[in-house]
Amino acid sequence: MKALLDIPQEVNQTLNIIKAQHNLKNKVEAISLVVNTYKEQFMEPELRPEFVKKILKSDNKKGVRFKSIEELRKRIEQE
Repeated sequence: MKALLDIPQEVNQTLNIIKAQHNLKNKVEAISLVVNTYKEQFMEPELRPEFVKKILKSDNKKGVRFKSIEELRKRIEQE
């Protein structure tokens, strides 16, 4: 896919720095690196290994049963 972009000067300079730091061939590779890094850090956290470990760890914990919403509210307000 091709796109024509008007990139602000500051962003362009940043892309040039990223390109140089990572020895990339062009700005397309720099943009791809930035987008993929963003994706890994901020999107789809449920797929990250540390999240999976956390969920699996919580499976072993016992839950607390409540007879009503009021009982749950009392418990929450006490904490």
